[in-house]
Amino acid sequence: MCGCNAHQGNADRVVERDPSALTLRVEDMTCGHCAGTIKKAIETGLPGTSVEADPASKLVSVRGSTDLTSIKALVTEAGYTPTVA
Repeated sequence: MCGCNAHQGNADRVVERDPSALTLRVEDMTCGHCAGTIKKAIETGLPGTSVEADPASKLVSVRGSTDLTSIKALVTEAGYTPTVA
């Protein structure tokens, strides 16, 4: 979980859910720093993926991979708790 104390970040920015992407809910993603950490973890762990993480909606959308098990493991290893959205 984030300890950056910058939880105001993009609170007003809401991204609509992409039906063509694999989407996870990450309730403990609270700010832009958290979103960046999750994005980097997935894109580094699964090269060729494109990730959009939105702390306002608590949604993480992944394109380029359908390996839910690996994506959830990468988010968990980054310190967050993913669930299927």
